[in-house]
Amino acid sequence: MLRTFTIVDPEVRTLSVVDDGALVEEGSPLATATGSARSLLAAERVALNLLGQLSGVATATRELADKIADTGASLVDTRKTVPGLRALQKSAVLAGGGENHRMGLYDAVLIKDNHIAVSGSAKAAVKQARSKVGPDVTIEIEIESVDELETVISAGADVVMLDNMNTEDMAVAVSLADGRCKLEASGGITMATIREVAETGVDMISVGWLTHSAPALDVALELDYIES
Repeated sequence: MLRTFTIVDPEVRTLSVVDDGALVEEGSPLATATGSARSLLAAERVALNLLGQLSGVATATRELADKIADTGASLVDTRKTVPGLRALQKSAVLAGGGENHRMGLYDAVLIKDNHIAVSGSAKAAVKQARSKVGPDVTIEIEIESVDELETVISAGADVVMLDNMNTEDMAVAVSLADGRCKLEASGGITMATIREVAETGVDMISVGWLTHSAPALDVALELDYIES
């Protein structure tokens, strides 16, 4: 956020008052920027928009992460980010105590229902992907039924996404997988449900609304006149 001011005017001096991810009380100062009023006001709206949005992401992440802190499950983000802000939003997730899943299409393979449809079957989709990326790239596949789990594990999936499953089916999947792959719970996870999901024994819980819908925090710029 402070970089916004120095982009507008390199002569503006900035200082962070709190560290990224720190808990602060309402009304607490977060940073200072010193420079001409014209420069400060020109940068104000973009800077506050970024700070409010990213602080909202970090705050929502912290609230969810705290609910599952003692369960062994990790909270991860998704690629459902605001265009142009992915790196910043994912940094905010880290600041809030979550983990980054995939940054893009390049760092892991995620096979979803449309990929399965054009491949013919979940097993075929995993095998086709593995033949293209080799043994060292993580392959994850989405399933909607526990009945599909054994097939995709035997095909070589590293991670299996349990898409919109109820917690009873998630617990069954954890038992059946028996550590042979990582399991990710996804779909409709809320503040009210995340604890129950984590207690099924899944390894990861992905929450798309952290980055696409987390409420922005209300932040403001207050000017003080300094006589030169």
